[in-house]
Amino acid sequence: MEQRHLGRTGLRVSRIGLGTLTWGRDTDEHDAAELLKTFWDAGGTLVDTADVYGDGDAEYLLGRLMDGLVPRRDLVISTKAGSVPDPDRRFDGSRGHLLSALDASLARLGTDYVDVWHVHAYDPATPLEETLQALDIAVSSGRARYAGVSNYCGWQLAKAATWQLAAPGARTRLASTQMEYSLLQRGVEREVLPAAIDLGIGMLPSSPLGRGVLTGKYRNDATPVDSRGASEHLAPFVAPYLDDTASRIVDAVTTAADGLAVTALQVALAWVRDRPGVTAPVVGARTAQQLSAALSVEALSLPDEICRALDDVSAPVHRYPDHDWSTL
Repeated sequence: MEQRHLGRTGLRVSRIGLGTLTWGRDTDEHDAAELLKTFWDAGGTLVDTADVYGDGDAEYLLGRLMDGLVPRRDLVISTKAGSVPDPDRRFDGSRGHLLSALDASLARLGTDYVDVWHVHAYDPATPLEETLQALDIAVSSGRARYAGVSNYCGWQLAKAATWQLAAPGARTRLASTQMEYSLLQRGVEREVLPAAIDLGIGMLPSSPLGRGVLTGKYRNDATPVDSRGASEHLAPFVAPYLDDTASRIVDAVTTAADGLAVTALQVALAWVRDRPGVTAPVVGARTAQQLSAALSVEALSLPDEICRALDDVSAPVHRYPDHDWSTL
């Protein structure tokens, strides 16, 4: 698999990442082992997890598999901290919480360091410089090699990255940002992606297949019994992308796939993988067969005319201030 630099750093990662959102909950150790082995055999290196996935079981499972199945040195492990199970405070970006969460992640993973450590979300109740200091401490102590953020909007990302760049050598440059990005969700193109490109921050798209909808499995009101849409706890996650607008985009992806003699999954994943500023989409497959189907996109590059057609059919409405006000 082709390797790409993560933002403006020397770290190279596979241009498709493996997500572990369902590990320890819907994905047991046997299935997780098959997924990781399939990914590794294909040349994949970037594995993404978080301290809250499966209430910590995703990290625990990954640590067990690194112990006996795949060598730690062959993987680029990315994890996240900051989300908390508190209905009154969903995110905790305090220095104390973040560093304690990192130590707990390392214990579950069974490793001395993670390659990339992300703040899971912006915490308005904590001064940003305190949150960012936790990243500096993690890197300077060797517990993380690189640092990034996740789910930061444009101004939050730009402010955080600029703060870090203001003291070169003393503060850790942001290497990456993880955001939802697909043909069904292009909101990051308004401000987040331009900021990331300008500041040399690599984009790691989550849900690059539109929460599974872009595979076409839900067309014509179908809901496969083994799909996330049929799952009691994941159905609300899929539901926002089952409207008429999404249906038109999925139809266009399917038409493009038929014309290229490939699958809708391959078209949707190739589109986001090759967008400007993107380092590696993170794919969360349920089975090794599904993961192999996603990894087969390595051989596909979409023709320019197909990309333009998909851009047009999925274009978000961004007017002022994104467009020149005098033309509106």
